[in-house]
Amino acid sequence: MAGHGKTGGQTHWEDRYDGTRPEELSWFEARPDLSLDLITDRVGPEAGVIDIGGGASRLADCLLARGYVDVSVLDISTTALAKAQERMGGQAAQVAWIAADITAWTPPRRYDLWHDRAVFHFLTDAGGQRAYLTAMAEALRPGGHAIVMSFAEDGPESCSGLPVRRYAPEEMAETVADLVPGAFRPDGAGRFTHVTPTGAEQRFQYSLFRREPSG
Repeated sequence: MAGHGKTGGQTHWEDRYDGTRPEELSWFEARPDLSLDLITDRVGPEAGVIDIGGGASRLADCLLARGYVDVSVLDISTTALAKAQERMGGQAAQVAWIAADITAWTPPRRYDLWHDRAVFHFLTDAGGQRAYLTAMAEALRPGGHAIVMSFAEDGPESCSGLPVRRYAPEEMAETVADLVPGAFRPDGAGRFTHVTPTGAEQRFQYSLFRREPSG
């Protein structure tokens, strides 16, 4: 995946990345085509895009290659971020790297698009979910887009040794509406299958939201 939400604590995720090549991790994508399609369909190269739990993902590289000029990557693992920067070389200076726990992060600015490929499903209690969604609401400008991906209702029950909460798109929309009332409106959804480096299939869903002018 495009990095994880790292809700097992920083030590858990530092250990997960330390000594392991990103290409060997279950969430690895050589090219994040679905994420790229969803992002480029909604915002242009001038937009501010933040990748939540981006870790060592290659999404930032791909966005820069398409001319995006305002890309940020947030992750709790400094090891993951360092690996991404090392891979990107001089291009890494074109990305804003943010080492933070999303449930304790206060956005310093507003973005046009929030992308999360596999963070939210690690938040299994309402407190963590509400903190995440509050940060998402504060980080997005009115009319901004959110892409939240998670394991689908028939996806894995755990990942990287941690439990997850699985969602159908309808459940995701209900959770967002319940925890941050009036902040977002649903803007589409779908399903996809991720094939891990070992060939295992994982069922995912993606939910799209628009930030309301108030709420």
